[in-house]
Amino acid sequence: MAGMLYLVPTPIGNLGDISQRCRQTLETADFIAAEDTRVTLKLLNYLGIKKSLVSYYEHNKAQKGNVILDRILAGETCALVSDAGSPAISDPGEELVKQCADAGVTVCAIPGPCAVITALSISGQSTGRFCFEGFLSTAKKSRREHLEALVTEQRTMIFYEAPHKLLATLESMAEVFGADRPISLCRELTKLHEEVIRTTLSAAIELYNQQAPKGEFVLVVAGAKPEEKPAATAEDAAARVAELIASGMSRKDAVKQTAQELKLPKNAVYDAALK
Repeated sequence: MAGMLYLVPTPIGNLGDISQRCRQTLETADFIAAEDTRVTLKLLNYLGIKKSLVSYYEHNKAQKGNVILDRILAGETCALVSDAGSPAISDPGEELVKQCADAGVTVCAIPGPCAVITALSISGQSTGRFCFEGFLSTAKKSRREHLEALVTEQRTMIFYEAPHKLLATLESMAEVFGADRPISLCRELTKLHEEVIRTTLSAAIELYNQQAPKGEFVLVVAGAKPEEKPAATAEDAAARVAELIASGMSRKDAVKQTAQELKLPKNAVYDAALK
């Protein structure tokens, strides 16, 4: 009988954020697949857990993924962890999850720390609709192409960024989105020096030209403002009513539907249609 794959989120800074369920899963798993075994070993030592570790990261995922899957299919239970946060989110664990899903292996995700949601919740930006864009390319052309595809994106956008790439990323964003686009820069989340800077792209560039950025960043960027459509005219209303009548609709129903579509008073639409 096949085993299972557990996705175990680990603290993004504060070790106290590890949940009881995550601790129990790490304790009971047959082995742990870790992005960096050194980082995971520190966490296990903190928890007082001794467990077999398998290295699984971007450059060995093709080889080690098959090894891990074979062990799971043989009946072992694997706990997958990343260096910080939820595995499989902007993380090589995504491939292992696909392999297990294709093989019919049960995958169980345990809720827990995630920098994306943590940053969004304290950003001060709109949280109703958002999209996660991960890390941008280090290549200027590819980075710009990625951002240009988001020019009309109205949802709040979330990016991960390393300190040594931050300034180049902010400059590319300002060129594509405009210098006055609001941004919240969230750094060192859950750690001692946690900071959220709510500003604009141009002001952020000025700030980090004066001081070197430190720590890992989550960038929460406001979406584009929706284009304002010109108000419908009487001519628009008359044309739409005529179109609907031609399609077989009664004048009364055509007037009613046109008023709803164009957000105009029904009397005004009726008068326009008569004229």
